[in-house]
Amino acid sequence: MTDDAMTEDSPNDVLQVRGIDKRYGGVHALRQVTWSVRSGEVHGLVGENGAGKSTLIKMISGAEMPDEGIVLVDGSQVPSGDTQAALAAGVSPVYQEPQLFADLTVEENIFLGREETRFGKVDWADQRGRVEALLERLKLEPGIMHKRVADLPVGEQQLVSIAKAFAVDVRLLILDEPSAILASSDIDRLFEIVRGLRDEGIGVIYISHRLDELGRITDRITVMRDGSVIGTYPAREMSPTKIARAMVGDKFEVADRSDRRSVVTDEVVLSASSLSQGPRLTNASFDLHRGEILGIYGLIGSGTTELVRALYGIVPAASGEIRVKGEKAEIRSPHQAMRLGMAMLPGNRKLQGVFLPKSLSFNLSSSHLPFFSRLGFFSYARERRSVEEFIARLRVKAPGPSTIIGSLSGGNQQKVVMARQLVEAPEVLLVEEPTQGVDVGAKAEIHQLILDHAAQGRSAIVVSTDLEEIRFLSDRILVMRHGESTVEMDGEVSAVSLLSAASGEVEEAEVEERV
Repeated sequence: MTDDAMTEDSPNDVLQVRGIDKRYGGVHALRQVTWSVRSGEVHGLVGENGAGKSTLIKMISGAEMPDEGIVLVDGSQVPSGDTQAALAAGVSPVYQEPQLFADLTVEENIFLGREETRFGKVDWADQRGRVEALLERLKLEPGIMHKRVADLPVGEQQLVSIAKAFAVDVRLLILDEPSAILASSDIDRLFEIVRGLRDEGIGVIYISHRLDELGRITDRITVMRDGSVIGTYPAREMSPTKIARAMVGDKFEVADRSDRRSVVTDEVVLSASSLSQGPRLTNASFDLHRGEILGIYGLIGSGTTELVRALYGIVPAASGEIRVKGEKAEIRSPHQAMRLGMAMLPGNRKLQGVFLPKSLSFNLSSSHLPFFSRLGFFSYARERRSVEEFIARLRVKAPGPSTIIGSLSGGNQQKVVMARQLVEAPEVLLVEEPTQGVDVGAKAEIHQLILDHAAQGRSAIVVSTDLEEIRFLSDRILVMRHGESTVEMDGEVSAVSLLSAASGEVEEAEVEERV
């Protein structure tokens, strides 16, 4: 594995980042990052969640201002924290989810906010000519310019986002997880377009968790870890396993499981067979045992979220079978899942988990009105006792049950959402990204709640992209890839082996193939 010189400028660098440093309170997000991207190259940028990739891109695109350091495009310094200045310099980001207005046409989206005008009016003829040229450049049918974005397949929507990026003179294109929502045929099309842009001399930053695709599309790969650039390597020298080793280093090779108390039995409390729901979930199967914590791990777009939402009836499975304690179950809604003894902690706390303007009491009891009622009347006294008990048990930092949840920290909000799922002591707890965006102390407390739940003879399924977390909590780990459950691994598996398996490189010694 050979390091490129990371601090020496090259005359054909389109981007130079020099000494970028950024702190958010006590979190050191970027540590004196110096990095460059050449004209006419596709440069992969990888790292675990929290490695600093997103923060670095925000600095380059002007979305945020660094505490120290500068960004240069074609040798000229770009004003910090100014997205318009970055766009004018030729920096154009394209994010994972298309940033488009569904009810506007393709043409309207591409030039929204920067319409071609003449004498104070939109010059539709000139604008359509430019849109047609952009679409042809990206090998899209020009006729789609008149279609609503909502009527396009998701693959074409992503390409329209790239076309929108090229409505200005682009020197550096940033693609953030561009393949995460695409089917294989759309990915091939995307790669063809990216190679064409590279041949035109445009620099491309390609961010992806799909380590196997980096060798197909990138020229060099930069690895970040803990806010620092670890190294920049020729893509031809890097297999997914080598990339994974660079990403995780040695710090997570052995998960600390010394305090784990396992009470896993042979009884299967929940099973799924060949579950599918659309292109993102095509074939998932597993057994969950009493007292077990089953981790589900996969890269972005692998189908982990779709699987847990199908289990809870949010988006019911289109085919396949779910069994609860051996009995076939038709789960078409969260209400049905709850009646079968399940509860779910959603991944997006603010959008799906809390009523921000409401009190702790309201947030905890809102899903359990019958539980807190007697003879058809809601018992506020019982609600208050329960809320006070959970505040004490979970060490929620709040004055009392009437506190507005929006005034609490993210970690305390997450504890309240977790408490709501535990009110009726569910047999199976489904958890998505349990500690995303919370501090270290809250993270440890939430982990303990999940461990205690299993230690009481109940079960849990944990979906997490945090390698340390998924290995610490799980008795077994189910790896998802391209919508399928591919392999099962022991919870004590190394971080490198788990990440490699999720990328398609499986070390046979550490993997139990699914039958």
